Amino acid sequence: MKMMTEDQIPNFVQDVADTGCNIVAVMGGTGFLFGDADLSPEEYSAAEPQILAIGEKYGRRDHLLSEIAQYLVSIGRYSSPRANAARRTLN
Repeated sequence: MKMMTEDQIPNFVQDVADTGCNIVAVMGGTGFLFGDADLSPEEYSAAEPQILAIGEKYGRRDHLLSEIAQYLVSIGRYSSPRANAARRTLN
């Protein structure tokens, strides 16, 4: 399977954001949230082909979780732990 490279991170993040998904780092640099769960069913149906195409374009990225998270923090795309806890409580 194709594996994403570190130099592809900025383009990957932009491609995900372009689908309407709010891609954010989890504070602490442990990973990131793709944001597709925040989409309405209609929005998800529209974005799903693009999301699948992104997966095919970039391939596996689990080996870059920390690097993706660090990049997201560096561009201001992060979610505080408190906000994540509040979302879990409300949902």
